[in-house]
Amino acid sequence: MTEHLSPFSQHRPKRSADSLRSARWFGRDELRSFGHRSRAKQLGLDRDDWEGKPVIGILNTWSDLNTCHMHFRVLAEQIKRGILKAGGLPMEIPVMSVGESFTKPTSMLYRNFLAMETEESLRSNPLDAAVLMGGCDKTTPALLMGALSMNLPVVYVPAGPMLKGNWRGETLGSGSDVWKYWDEKRAGNLSDEAWCEIEDGIARSPGHCMTMGTASTMTALAETLGFSLPGASSIPASDSAHIRMAVRSGKLAVDCAWHDWKPSDFITRESFENAITVDMAIGGSTNAIVHLIAVAGRAGLPLPLDDFDAISRKTPHLADLRPAGKYLMEDFYFAGGLPALLNAMGDLLHRDCLTVNGRTLGENFKDAAIHNEKVIRPRANPVAESGGTAVLRGNLCPDGAVIKHAAADPELLTHTGPALVFEDYPDLKARLDDPDLPVTPDSILVLKNAGPKGAPGMPEWGMLPLPKKLLEAGVRDMVRLSDARMSGTSYGTCVLHIAPESALGGPLALVRDGDRITLDVPNRTLTLEVSDDELAARRAAWSPPAPHYARGYGKLYLDHVTQAHEGCDFDFLHHGPPTPEPAIF
Repeated sequence: MTEHLSPFSQHRPKRSADSLRSARWFGRDELRSFGHRSRAKQLGLDRDDWEGKPVIGILNTWSDLNTCHMHFRVLAEQIKRGILKAGGLPMEIPVMSVGESFTKPTSMLYRNFLAMETEESLRSNPLDAAVLMGGCDKTTPALLMGALSMNLPVVYVPAGPMLKGNWRGETLGSGSDVWKYWDEKRAGNLSDEAWCEIEDGIARSPGHCMTMGTASTMTALAETLGFSLPGASSIPASDSAHIRMAVRSGKLAVDCAWHDWKPSDFITRESFENAITVDMAIGGSTNAIVHLIAVAGRAGLPLPLDDFDAISRKTPHLADLRPAGKYLMEDFYFAGGLPALLNAMGDLLHRDCLTVNGRTLGENFKDAAIHNEKVIRPRANPVAESGGTAVLRGNLCPDGAVIKHAAADPELLTHTGPALVFEDYPDLKARLDDPDLPVTPDSILVLKNAGPKGAPGMPEWGMLPLPKKLLEAGVRDMVRLSDARMSGTSYGTCVLHIAPESALGGPLALVRDGDRITLDVPNRTLTLEVSDDELAARRAAWSPPAPHYARGYGKLYLDHVTQAHEGCDFDFLHHGPPTPEPAIF
């Protein structure tokens, strides 16, 4: 990765040491500053460790229960090295890890928690800038949401993807191959011994999923928005280039602090249009839609669902990556990574958008070249002529729904069939493998009460497992509908994020077994073939489910979370008047 010096001087002059934010804590001749200085000395620091220097926070989402971030304790030391080399004082601050694998009922329930913790950690401490360490699915949007709300200079350091998985010479992709081989095991085609071997070989190193799942998607979009050094999101976690990137990020944070280069200085409406465009070109996760809407909301920039569909229609799918393609993130990195893809996109992007290093996006990738055109396709030979995600409308989803049609069976993208309804996930688990289940390949599986309030937390239940008796008959895809999300590593003809959700009495709540439903992806419609009079009668008889929580964070979540098309953020955290700086008495 080429060294990029930050040309901030063309934007604003370097500020004086006494104008640093941290000087309010340490630089005054008064009792409170005495206390701050004496406690800093309790840490073993001397006055010259902070005097005349910016204090740089390192918000670290490391945890023993977050395997994606298992290397962050070591990586934080490299970021500190960069900060020290640039003349800053690094201060590491642990924040909630929100690990995807172990956090229940779903990590999405806690994305907003981490966003609040990020914002308040930046606000309440004597920091002039910060380095944000994330990568696992919800950590990237959460850190960016909090950083935008606080609007302190920040640099984002992504965790990097793990190395390729391997089983008996077959390349394994995290998530995507789990679902594939689990179906084969349920169908009786895979032994317990082979299943255990796959378990041993699918996650071989530190880092997040090496497919173009939610983690890889969101780190790529964070870079596109301008929060990371050029090329940072593509580097595998185990590559030494990742350490060098971390050091440079620490140095950059010091430069940002001196010039007070904040997210509001470079994040614009066009930055988000770039992010949506890149999401479509990489065949990104459907979760990116919910997260980008939430991140944009913190910047006061509305991002309607229809923008995603409009951009998808005119953006070619260029990255041939699983689950909507063949290759993995390690291949993507060696093919040139995100800078090469950005350069290949040409006039599809607003190249003059500024980024965290003070340069424009176009300047950051102008010399990047594709080294493997099988992995990163040129525009003349795309994976597909349009993006991999579509937004649907209809009487079943008045506020929208999404489908990753690039990862679906093309024959099912126009389909009418009878509904087979599951009232919630326990109902699905209890009945799915019943040999007497009244299901055929034409059936449309419907899952209710899996949305933000209904589940709660809108878990990744949207890739509904197929009934065992159909798997045994060779069926590998069906139309499936829910108000849930699905893992970015998932695939299949899964309609997701149906809004309003069923727990609020959205039309999904009124679907009954046998109702005919029509999915028409080319025309972007999802229709429940039931009369308005019948639906009105059903609505009159409907009653809401009991809330899941009566206290604590869970109740806060249920009381304030918005719907999928609004980003599932808390209503009181939307962009508004700035929160005052803390008083220091």
